[in-house]
Amino acid sequence: MKVTRRSFGVVLVAGARALAGPAIAQQTLKIGELCSYKAFPAFTEPYKKGWQMALDEINAKGGVDGKHLEVISRDDGANPGEAVRVAEELVTREGVTVLAGTFLSNIGLAVANFAGQKKIFFLGAEPLTDKMTWSEGNKYTFRLRASTYMQIAMIMPDALAARKKRWALVYPNFEYGQAASQNFKDFIKKAQPDVEIVTEQATPVGKIDAGAVAQAIDDAKPDAILSLEFGTDLLKFVREGNTRGTFKNRFVVNLLAGEPEYLDPMKDEAPTGWVVTGYPWDKIHTPAHKAFLDAYQKKYSDYPRLGSVVGYLTMKSLAAGLAKARSTEPDAVVAAFKGLAVDGPFGPFEYRASDHQATMGCYVGKTAVENGRGTMVDFKYVDGASVLPGPAEVAKLRPASAN
Repeated sequence: MKVTRRSFGVVLVAGARALAGPAIAQQTLKIGELCSYKAFPAFTEPYKKGWQMALDEINAKGGVDGKHLEVISRDDGANPGEAVRVAEELVTREGVTVLAGTFLSNIGLAVANFAGQKKIFFLGAEPLTDKMTWSEGNKYTFRLRASTYMQIAMIMPDALAARKKRWALVYPNFEYGQAASQNFKDFIKKAQPDVEIVTEQATPVGKIDAGAVAQAIDDAKPDAILSLEFGTDLLKFVREGNTRGTFKNRFVVNLLAGEPEYLDPMKDEAPTGWVVTGYPWDKIHTPAHKAFLDAYQKKYSDYPRLGSVVGYLTMKSLAAGLAKARSTEPDAVVAAFKGLAVDGPFGPFEYRASDHQATMGCYVGKTAVENGRGTMVDFKYVDGASVLPGPAEVAKLRPASAN
């Protein structure tokens, strides 16, 4: 075959590209990310925008030690078995160096168990169950968001100040709801031994019979209500409760209901005066939050939800941990995350060495309706470190093998 000068040049270019391919690939750090995107888009879509914005910022500044971060994202099907299968695929087929994400508590626990068995680093982004960092904690799992214990502790000063004796509880019947309701009962009965729980309504996730639940609560004649409902279940519960007068003249607490993800769909139907944890994005005027808000609005022409902050800090935390570790070796990343300090839109926080829990806090306030939409008023930021138990207590809650 006759080789011309032109064809020889093409061969050289092709060969150079073939050689460059693996070299470029080696200059990336692969992160496996999984979440319940199809099942819970109201939260997970803003979450994905948050981590994507952080990823773009990190890579625009040269990545980590000159290596760009590459995220391989998958849907976990909102199913523990599927989540483990996806995690296995990310590790074995895609060759990811760390895992991150998940939304529901039971999904997070399944992936955390996988990470512990396979000895791969996992940063749980959203799951709130205490088990993730305490009773079922393991060496390779860390968690970003404030847990059920932390968020219940944050709202307890308001709950106790109300001095209500008869409480009704309504919660989704899976790990998050079960854990949060138990934490609430433990806290309030310790402080007010004469408190009565007059009814508990444990509802199937995404399938609440809101009318029957609201009526059952009203029939029990409580002085106060703790609701742990979220998503479409919360919207249905609020509508039925408003219609039936379930909330009238009653003190109500609802974790998560102050998040835009859940307030926005309710519009002017949003309850007023409920004590909630949430994210008043348009009323936080700190320099750190303003910088985040401006960047997010510039990139997406939209306002952030709490999921946006969680996604953003998930990626920022991973970058900080990998930079500190200067390695993708799991034990090195674990060591780097112990005591890791991160700056975020809510201010600085760290990942505790004692239980791998981040100290990022929450905004606690009351719901209101302004300009035809739900919002938070009378809010304050509660530092997560202020409500967490110390190392001696953690040692009783967490397996020794998890450290």
